[in-house]
Formats: sequence, structure tokens, C-alpha cells
Amino acid sequence: MENPNQHHHHMPTTSEPNDTGATEKWAAKLLQECAKAISEKDSSKIHHLLWMLNELASPYGECDQKLAFYFLQALFCKATESGERCYKNLVSVVERSHSFDSARKVILEFQEVSPWTTFGHVASNGAILEAMEGEAKLHIIDISNTYCTQWPALLEALATRNDDTPNLRLTVVATVGMGGSVMKEIGHRMEKFARLMGVPFEFQVVRVATRLGELKEEHLGLQEDEAVAVNCVGALRRVGVEERNDFLQMLRSIRPKVVTVVEEEVDFTSCRSEFVKCFEECLRFYGVFFEMLEESFAPTSNERLMLERECSRSILSVLACDQNGGGDCERREKGSQWCARLMEGFSPMSFSDDAIDDVKVLLKRYRSGWSLLPAEGDASGFYLTWKDEPVVWASAWKP
Repeated sequence: MENPNQHHHHMPTTSEPNDTGATEKWAAKLLQECAKAISEKDSSKIHHLLWMLNELASPYGECDQKLAFYFLQALFCKATESGERCYKNLVSVVERSHSFDSARKVILEFQEVSPWTTFGHVASNGAILEAMEGEAKLHIIDISNTYCTQWPALLEALATRNDDTPNLRLTVVATVGMGGSVMKEIGHRMEKFARLMGVPFEFQVVRVATRLGELKEEHLGLQEDEAVAVNCVGALRRVGVEERNDFLQMLRSIRPKVVTVVEEEVDFTSCRSEFVKCFEECLRFYGVFFEMLEESFAPTSNERLMLERECSRSILSVLACDQNGGGDCERREKGSQWCARLMEGFSPMSFSDDAIDDVKVLLKRYRSGWSLLPAEGDASGFYLTWKDEPVVWASAWKP
């Protein structure tokens, strides 16, 4: 059997070979043609394009080869209607090989080289600290997938505040995939850090059976005398599309001082019925993400490979799984769409100059290309942009 990875030297050129850039964007072109063929059910064209992509794709190549590889997988599953099964396999492989230490290493390494996640942390922390000014007892309900990497900076800020150091209770809402031992370990680390900082601290974990939409007020152990903040980082997209408005009303009913919302800037809901449109939005967004990873990490970086593999699951769930993406509701919405939902029960809070300065200082730590863009029109909050492309949206709300 010959090795399929040996064919990578013959890139298809779209124009004269001396035209630089001619060979660069071949993946998007072939992938789009393939998506079109799938939506038109043109089987001979589908086979031809899948075969071509398979010849050229590699998870270890440059950006286009990687895009071709991960999108090819999703297109193949879509064409063969095996999406749900492939998705379950991918998830179980991850669960078997996934250790807390490696996951944590990837998250921290990513935070070192790119502000993609730290931007939301710094913006949210700024809004939470401001809303909680002068409160003696704080309760933060953390609905995110960031393994608590957001909170050491907040504990530090609380410890150095002018007034008395408040008590902090942190409730982490854990969904499937966050093992109990992992959360215990995180709790120990957080408690140790809080002691070091001299912040009275309590840590609790709330497990939601399978879906975030099932979270109820009574799960959260709220107390009368505490000020509540709800932190939703990459969380709302994991609530089923039909449950989103109810979920936001539930958050409103706990009367938080502030709700911070951070989501990636991409829309997989309004194009849901049109496969080609959905495919193009998916390719646009992950094209930007993969390019950013390529410029941020060393080419052989293991962490980068893990992040790309994580994307492959999202791509598969959006393109090849029916319903809510294989039970993993990856039906993301853009900032303006979330604003329309949030406006029904909340009003936007503007970020203070201090909070915005903190974000600007953060962005200076990274390579050039990153900047901050205030939301306009129907949206509030602001965006992290990479090469002028809005990629992550951060906002703060009060009931």
C-alpha cells in the first residue's frame, strides 16, 4: 500500500506558476466545489473532488493542507451520512487520550501565544470587578470551558483592592467532558492560590447531566446576602438553539449584578437550512482560526495540533451532524444575534475606561495583528479582531 501522504508536492495551480499566491488558496476552492456538489447530489463530482482533496490533505502540512484535511473529513461524513457516528468516535478518542495536564498545557500555551481566550477573560474580569465594587460577599457562577484559568487574575485584583477583601464563592458549572477528578484538582489549585492571595474563598462544582439548557436556579445554591455575577465564556453556544431564550430568562431570574458573555464571532444558525452557505461561513471562520494558529505557534507545536483537532470536532458537528451538532450544540451566533436575544431581559453595560485599558495592555503582549473594535449598530460590547477580522465578541449585561 503506498503512503497517501507522499503526494503533497503536486499542488494544483490556478494560474501561471510565477504568479505568487496562485497556489495559496487552493483548499478553499476545492472544498467549496465539493460542498456544492454534495448539495446538488452530484455523485461523480463528489467522488472526484473527495479523491483530489484526499491526495492533497494532511494534518501535518501547511495551513491549506490542514484545512483540506479537517474539512474533507466533515464533507466525507456529510456525503456518506455518517456524521453522528464519526462524531461519537472522535469524542471517545479524545476522552480516552485526554488528560487534565495535557488539556491544561494546551490552554495555557494558547494563552501565551494568542489573546483569543485571554481577551474574553480580561474583559469579563473588568466588568465583574466594576459591578461588584464595594460588595462584601461575591458569588461568581462560572459557565465556561476554560478550566478556571480566568480566575487567578481576578483573585489578585480582589486582594489588592482598596476596600476590605471580599469573600468569594466560585461555582463552576461542569458539563459532560469535565471529569470529577479534574474539577477536584482545579478546586485545590484555586483554594491554594486564594490562600496565597488572602481572599476568603469557597469552591463548588455543579454538574449538569447532559445539556447546559437543563441548568436550574436551585442547582446553584444561591444565598440572600451575596452579589451574583454570571460568567458565560463560550457557554451560550452550548445551549440548544430552542432553549436559549429560556436559559437567558433563567439567568435573569437569579438577579445577577452582571452577566458577562464572550462568544466567537461566527453564525451557524441562520444558514442552517442551506448547506453551502453554512459551509462557507464555517470555512471562513476556521480559515481565519487556522491561519492565526499557524502564525502564533511553531510549526511542529503539539499544542497547535491539539487545538486543530478540537476544531475538527466542531467542523464535523456543524456540517455533518443533524440536530444540535451531535448533542454538542455548536450552533454559534454572532454578537449582534446574541444582543437581540439578551436585549429581551437585560440591558447592556458599557465597559469602563480601566477595563478597556486592561484589554489594550493585554493585546500589546502579543505579536502585531490584534486589535480592539467597539461594537456598532445593534450590537454592544466590543470585538477582538485579527488582521481586521472580528473573531471574538465580549459584552456585559445587567437585568
